[in-house]
Formats: sequence, structure tokens, C-alpha cells
Amino acid sequence: MPKVSFNNKQNSFAQSLKTKVDQYFSEKQIKKTGNLELYLKTAILIPAALLIYVLLLTVNIPGGVQVLMAGLLGAILASIGFNVMHDACHGSYSQRKWVNELLGLSLNALGGNAFIWKFKHNILHHTYTNVDGMDDDIAKSPLMRQCRSQKWVPAHRYQHIYVVLVYAISSFAWVFIMDFNKYLKQKVYTTPLQKMSLQDHVIFWLSKVLYLIFYVAIPVYLVGWGPWALGFTAMHLVMGLTLALVFQLAHVVEHTEFEAAHGEVTQIENAWAEHQVRTTANFAPDNLFVNWFVGGLNYQVEHHLFPRISHVHYPALSKIVQETCQEHGLPYHTYPTMTASMISHFRMMKALGEKP
Repeated sequence: MPKVSFNNKQNSFAQSLKTKVDQYFSEKQIKKTGNLELYLKTAILIPAALLIYVLLLTVNIPGGVQVLMAGLLGAILASIGFNVMHDACHGSYSQRKWVNELLGLSLNALGGNAFIWKFKHNILHHTYTNVDGMDDDIAKSPLMRQCRSQKWVPAHRYQHIYVVLVYAISSFAWVFIMDFNKYLKQKVYTTPLQKMSLQDHVIFWLSKVLYLIFYVAIPVYLVGWGPWALGFTAMHLVMGLTLALVFQLAHVVEHTEFEAAHGEVTQIENAWAEHQVRTTANFAPDNLFVNWFVGGLNYQVEHHLFPRISHVHYPALSKIVQETCQEHGLPYHTYPTMTASMISHFRMMKALGEKP
């Protein structure tokens, strides 16, 4: 695997920002983890998903309404991932480790695996954000070209069109292909996976079997193959498209920067914290619904600087981060609306699809 390091000798930005943020929590006398707002989200989202699941399997509902409800279930499952799982797997949901571990397993209930995701996301993506050769989130070549250091193929001319389908089927691929690929190879992109304990192996296989039971076997038994196939497809298409778009809008948009891991050793010119603000973008910061639904992931700059602080604090921290970026001459990428961010993303994908 390549070895990548950051130039952290000039780290005044990170030191100044940490001091200001610590002062904010000290003055407010609040914890950096979740609060009542996050607990209420959990109390709404998880029961809502369970209720729709039960209704789809036990109540005679017209076919069209069933498909719509299955799609809504997919959106709610994505929101559980954004709000509950994401904070828990970062250790920011609660000060109690066992609570974070338990709620982190909500990812397994969505079909993924918390152990693999933590390594892929917390360690690789958050350390080497937008570094081609290290960040698995932009390692979709040759299917997609997400930065200029990646190889171009003729099909990329149309990627700004077909990526919508790729995003829509991404959760299918995640549950049934990518997790198994990483598990069997014991590698995430170019990096060996952390050693798994016996418990980790048992949880991996047990949760995959339980997923098949609750998402396939029981629904097929109760409603039949046809209705199940329609509902299962609608659920995954909505969930996949929602998950993929939110994460793409954070990094693969115009103005965000990319690096490439060349050869065995690469040193990035900037300090780690500076790298995070250069490679990350916010979107729709004033949209209350977006902020609630995506679990503060529209404040990706704050999240990448402080991944162990719960997302419920990001709107307040954004003012501190923006001011500190201005003081140190650093960019603070933000799009006023989700629509503007999506336009930028697809415009960038079209530009990257042009032959170099």
C-alpha cells in the first residue's frame, strides 16, 4: 500500500480552531456527543422504519401504494444511516462506548457491516480524503472517473448520465458484492483490513444471514415473489440514490481539491486539517429539513475537521470554522442549496468525462 503523510509542521490553523471549538463547548457547558435532538431523531426514524416494514407485510395495500411505501422505507433507512449509524460508528452519538457499538450495528441491519465500514470510512476516507490511491470513496475507476489523476476511458464521456443508475444500484452492490469482496480479500482498496476478531467474523456472517431472512425470506413468504421484488427494488433504488448523492456532494464537486498517491511514498503539501477544508464542501446549510434528514452531513467541512463531535453541533460550529478559515486564508466551500451542489457535481462529472 502507498504511504501518505501530511506536512503538519505548519499547523496553526488546526491549533487555533481546536482552541476556539473547545472554548465554545466549555462556555456552553455542553457535551460534544449527541443530545435530546439526536435521541428524538432516533425515536422517530427507527420506529417509522419498523412500522412501514410491518404494514407492507401484514396489510392489504394497493400495489402502487406499496411501491411508494417501500421507496419511503428506503429513504428512512438512509436517514437512519446518516443520523444514527454515522454518529454511532464515529463514537459521537454517546459518551458510552457500548451505546455507540450497539447503535453502530444499525448499519448491519441496513445490510452493511459496521467493522468494515469503520475502517473504510473512519480511517481511510477521513484520513486520506480525496487522495486517489488511498480513499476508497473515489475508487470507482474505470466505471467512474472522479478526479483527473484517474485513467480516462471513452465510456466516461457519458458518465454524467449513467452515474445516476450507478448511484441507484449502489446499495445493492454494497450489500451483496462490495462487503463480501472486502471481507474475502481482507483489503479495502489498497490497504489491508484491520485484523478481525472471532466476534467480528461471527457478526459479519450472522448479520448477512439475518438480512436475508428479514429482507427476503419473510417478505417472500408473506407477500410472494412479485410484490417482494417490486418493493425490495424500490427500497434499494431510493436508499442507494440517497446515500450516494449525499456523500458525492460532499467531495466530488467543483472547487474541491484532489491529491494522488504517487509511488510508495507521498507527502501532501498541506497539513491534515487544511487538506480537509480544501477537499470538502458543505451544501444547503440553511435548509432545516435537509439538515435534519441527512444528519448534518451537509456540514461536511465541520464533520471532517471534528468527526468525533456529534452532527447536532455542526450548525453552531460552522460559524467558528468559517471565521477561522478566513483568518488563515483558507477556502470554505459551501453551496447555498442542495440543487446548486447537485448541478456542480454533475457538471464536474461531465468535465471529468471529457478526453484529457
